Amino acid sequence: MGKTLFEKIWEAHVVQVVPDGPTQLYIDRLYAHEVTSPQAFDTLRDKGIKVFRPDHVVAMPDHNTPSDQQEVINDPVGCKQVETLAKNCAEFGIKHFAMGTKDNGIIHVVGPEKALSLPGMTIVCGDSHTSTHGAVGALAMGIGTSEVAEVLASQCILQGKPKSMRINIEGELQKGVTAKDIALYIMAQMTTSGATGYVVEYAGSTIRNLSMEGRLTLSNLSIEMGSRAGIIAPDETTFNYLKGREYAPKGADWDKAVAYWKTLKTDDDAVFDKEVTYRAEDIKPRITFGTNPGAGIAIDETIPTYDGLSEAEKTQLKAQLDYMQFEPGQKLEGTPVDYCFLGACTNGRIEDFRAFASVVKGKKKAANVVAWLVPGSWLVRQQIIDEGIDKILEEAGFELRLPSCSACLAMNPDKVPAGKLSISTSNRNFVGRQGPGARTVLASPLVVAASAITGVITDPRKI
Repeated sequence: MGKTLFEKIWEAHVVQVVPDGPTQLYIDRLYAHEVTSPQAFDTLRDKGIKVFRPDHVVAMPDHNTPSDQQEVINDPVGCKQVETLAKNCAEFGIKHFAMGTKDNGIIHVVGPEKALSLPGMTIVCGDSHTSTHGAVGALAMGIGTSEVAEVLASQCILQGKPKSMRINIEGELQKGVTAKDIALYIMAQMTTSGATGYVVEYAGSTIRNLSMEGRLTLSNLSIEMGSRAGIIAPDETTFNYLKGREYAPKGADWDKAVAYWKTLKTDDDAVFDKEVTYRAEDIKPRITFGTNPGAGIAIDETIPTYDGLSEAEKTQLKAQLDYMQFEPGQKLEGTPVDYCFLGACTNGRIEDFRAFASVVKGKKKAANVVAWLVPGSWLVRQQIIDEGIDKILEEAGFELRLPSCSACLAMNPDKVPAGKLSISTSNRNFVGRQGPGARTVLASPLVVAASAITGVITDPRKI
């Protein structure tokens, strides 16, 4: 029997299998940021252990980084976390991309764009959205703080082997439909727990036709349906994206690497534990209405009613709608918005800013809207300037901010006030995720751009 892509990478990294226990898995790359790493470094310090392979670890602050200026972090907790990361990296000899430097940005944006994340790697980080890096053909998983300490100390981790699932998307996407819409559609079909315990491989003609940025968006959201990781087989799109980047192999090493990477695909006779197929033609631009990413609808649909629901389902839906201040059966298109956010490790890449600019060019931002446009890295910000996108945004009344996780989560100054409605390209719409009492509708850069111009939730196909 053939092997899946996941099985090939997993088996290539097995150090040993503990009898009746987990697998000791070798890790190629550990990413560390300021929130989940301090306790891990303290564990090493307490035990008198050095970092085993510091050249395999890359660290940078992102969650607490302000997007309006980066001279100072006024929040004492956030400031301490960022300072502690810098001190730990200096003490343990780890590569550190400091706040405000050209190498900094959101860790899940910087890793792929610098080719620190490569096909066939095992990659971990103390952050759930580590699944992003699976887009390059790597096995990338979020881990806990104690597990970060494990990897720092041994470059290995103990893991039970997940099951495998393949999600096929076939066909051609409609106008105005993006990778973000694919992910939101899948979550609505499978629910936010539908892939729990699985590593998901995305396949099919639609996936093969996605850009690298689109694949990164899709893989980023894998965790939101409960999966352990999301992965896409590397191909010419992957190789073209990685070639020539800062940490990519060079010369003969590149040729050797590509020859290996071309073997990283699921065998024709491989069998998955579960397999599902969706049609691209069935996917429209989407928005969420509730307080989890799976609570979503096509932008021209209405919020579900209570008809046919169990009492438990009614209670759950009512709680979500009460928080969001929406009603069953309500159409959200045309609903006024207060905040528009473009950015996060989901949609903070150059393609996302090109898409946003394509909608707002020659138009003006709605007066009632506060807009935060935040690149995922300093490289993305420079690309925006080099391509003149910043001028398009400025003429439309938007400000280009500094790289940061920004309004994805309420850990820096970009917080949405209580009761205000935000339409956001980020990955989570949980209660209070963008600020205590804030209400969040998740959408693609095209939907957010159209809404920023009109001041209401707007179908980009009508702009």
